[in-house]
Amino acid sequence: MATTQAPTTIKCPKCGAVNRVDPEKIARGEAPVCGRCKTALPVDQATTTPEPFADARPITVTDDTFAEQVERSPLPVLLDLWAPWCAPCRALAPTLDQLASEMSGKVRIAKINIDENQKTALRFNASSIPLLLVLKQGREVDRLVGVQPKAVIAARLAKHLS
Repeated sequence: MATTQAPTTIKCPKCGAVNRVDPEKIARGEAPVCGRCKTALPVDQATTTPEPFADARPITVTDDTFAEQVERSPLPVLLDLWAPWCAPCRALAPTLDQLASEMSGKVRIAKINIDENQKTALRFNASSIPLLLVLKQGREVDRLVGVQPKAVIAARLAKHLS
């Protein structure tokens, strides 16, 4: 049976993923679950307004949001430690945008400005930027320093998908 209505989107209260749900299934009383973490989705928060998927663009994190956005992420996180004055950091940004879009749902891409978030920069000993860290549950599992080609970054990320 084909759906005639536009898909409904519901944001997961646990992991923040935006899920597309068939509105006809909701009408039939079927309980939707998050595709990422399998948490029951609150159907009362369903919206038919299309939203961009949560991981389709890099997210900005701070010292204060690091634990919530990175350490508690159910997905591996590629963390870009950067500064606005750093030309190589700015040159890398479009590559990270592309990776976020292409790897949405598999990897979360996050950016942190080291000038404004020195606690996290010190934690990871960010002495050279751009610095890309692959983190799983907040723990560093890989590190790339300097501007890297998209294929190199994607290959390093692929090693940590499981």
